[in-house]
Amino acid sequence: MYFYQRLKDLREDNDKNQTEVADILGMKYQQYALYENGEREIPLHHFITLAKYYNISLDYLAGLIDTPKKLH
Repeated sequence: MYFYQRLKDLREDNDKNQTEVADILGMKYQQYALYENGEREIPLHHFITLAKYYNISLDYLAGLIDTPKKLH
C-alpha cells in the first residue's frame, strides 16, 4: 500500500476531514489533499507529526508494514 492511501485511510478511520488534518500540519486543506492523492511528497516532519497524532509507527504510516504499531 502506498503511503498516500494510508494517509486517507487513517484520516477516515479517525472521522477527520482534510481540513482538520491540514490544520494539525499548519497548512491549507488543498495542500494536504495533494499528499493524499499522491501528487506531492509529504515531508518527513509532517510524517512524524501525523504518526504522533494517530499514535502509530512511521513504518505503518509509510506503508512498510501492514499491522499498525502504537507509539506508546
